[in-house]
Amino acid sequence: MRWTIRMFFRTLRIVLAPFMLLWEIVTTPKGIVRAADEQQRVDAQTHNLVLYQFKTCPFCIKVRREIRRLSLNIELRDAQHDEQNRSVLLRGGGTLQVPCLQIVDEQGDSQWLYESGKIIAYLQKRFSPAV
Repeated sequence: MRWTIRMFFRTLRIVLAPFMLLWEIVTTPKGIVRAADEQQRVDAQTHNLVLYQFKTCPFCIKVRREIRRLSLNIELRDAQHDEQNRSVLLRGGGTLQVPCLQIVDEQGDSQWLYESGKIIAYLQKRFSPAV
């Protein structure tokens, strides 16, 4: 019974994955436009941010959309298919849960931020342009 349920959901993921990725492409928001010097400043601030994610995770898609909307240059690491990224996430963050934003400060210390809502709130607070 457990095997049947597992196979059902695995098959469902395989069938839905291309549609989810297509939907992400079609609905990707336009990034905000900043002055060149301001964008360089933002890029320098995002240099120490890494998003651990699964390609077809709906919550990861939500975070990636916000990253694009804010025109952020954040490194994306696949924690689903890359064993090294998976082990770094597990060792550093303590759990294999995505999305997870690794924030490295000036001293080299890492903070691991889980939950898409919290990650989006952090990115908006830090990088949204003042209106």
